[in-house]
Amino acid sequence: MNTLIWYRNDLRIEDHEPFVRASEEGRVAALYCFDPRQFKELDYGFRKTDSLRAQFLIESIQTLRKKLREVGGELMVRFGKPEEIIPDLVEELEIDQLYYHREVTPEEILVEDSVQNSVEIRSEGYWGHEMYHPDDLPFSLDNIPGVFTQFRKKVEKKGEVRKPLPVPEKVDFVDINKPGEIPDLNDLGLENKAPDDRAVLNFKGGEDEAWKRLNHYFFESDELRNYKFKRNGLLGADFSSKFSPWLANGSISARSIHDQVEKYEKEVHKNVSTYWMKFELIWRDYFRYSARKHGAKIFKLGGIQEKDLDKQTDDTLFEKWKEGETGIPFIDANMRELKLTGYMSNRGRQNVASFLAQNLNFDWRWGAAWFESQLLDYDVCSNWGNWAYNSTVGHDPRNRYFNIVGQAQKYDSDGEYVRHWLPELQYVPDEFVHEPWKMSEDQQKLNECILGEDYPKPMIDLEASYEEIKKRG
Repeated sequence: MNTLIWYRNDLRIEDHEPFVRASEEGRVAALYCFDPRQFKELDYGFRKTDSLRAQFLIESIQTLRKKLREVGGELMVRFGKPEEIIPDLVEELEIDQLYYHREVTPEEILVEDSVQNSVEIRSEGYWGHEMYHPDDLPFSLDNIPGVFTQFRKKVEKKGEVRKPLPVPEKVDFVDINKPGEIPDLNDLGLENKAPDDRAVLNFKGGEDEAWKRLNHYFFESDELRNYKFKRNGLLGADFSSKFSPWLANGSISARSIHDQVEKYEKEVHKNVSTYWMKFELIWRDYFRYSARKHGAKIFKLGGIQEKDLDKQTDDTLFEKWKEGETGIPFIDANMRELKLTGYMSNRGRQNVASFLAQNLNFDWRWGAAWFESQLLDYDVCSNWGNWAYNSTVGHDPRNRYFNIVGQAQKYDSDGEYVRHWLPELQYVPDEFVHEPWKMSEDQQKLNECILGEDYPKPMIDLEASYEEIKKRG
């Protein structure tokens, strides 16, 4: 029995059920397709996957090939649509069955269906992105609770997280004559772009790097014990786990992280931070299962609430937000960090989303698409779920918004973060660093920051925008 494993967002050999099952049943072949649809230019005027995220993906594929070679196999790499490539490989390699990990959102499901319709062999989709397997949930997939707290309490009480599956001890691989070249950025039509050296971490793709990061954060630096208390930090590698890029493309599984948290609790220390790590993984599951339940609604302007909204779609406004030129330092610093490094803290993401969707009353989907293009840790369910949540069309329909300056003063009280990314504010004193528009002309000259020349004037009056938000209700 020859089984083809079709890799997508599961770029690992540890805790990989299709790989395990295929190895039990006969010979194994493995494939990754660089699908051109993932690198196309969107109607918004930028790429669906831009350089930094694409480079992280390339590194992850390189590592996956290395890991498979270490156990005697090979990763075939092709450029093209899977539904066009897989039928030829099925015939060439005499493949009997196709195994892969399921996705839950419409675009990805459409590709799955196209692949299945293109071959006449058995295909089997497995669940492997989630921490809680759907068979172990205390409710059906169509009855996922509408509120996260209900979901969390029920899965914590009645659900069970399975142990991660080890790499098979012995695997018999199909002989591969043409493994294919792994493309570089130029092959994908993208520019080479080195991440800024001010980044919180030098992120490298791949399973080995994922485990290296986990061992550092849990067992070498012992920072897991501080996770709950430090996770809102904006600068520095160890304020939070930073696992999300590797989780997003499946270089490590949520079950593996959960298993290592439990190991840490037994061998090192158990406290509110170890629970909080599991708590965040449950949030990730919730967004995933909710996306499956609601389908295409999560991509609609009115979201799962099906609200009738009238939002701005002005290119000029969006460009200022996208480029970090709004004149609101906390927003600009976060947006520049994203563009230059492919990363932004969770605190930053909430604020920039609230600013675009609420303060600017803009179509939030533009922002979600920009995040998709830029983020190393782009995950379709978490990204669109969080954007909807912060735009009041997701699981919390209340008219919630962030006080941007208040958030900045709370989480960046000395202005270190905004000065890190906005050197034009380096001489602006703490009292003005988050509100430079409050400086007089003389103070602007004294602090070498002339608004409209060295740094933009604010594109909106924040206080007036809060009143508008309240009126919209």
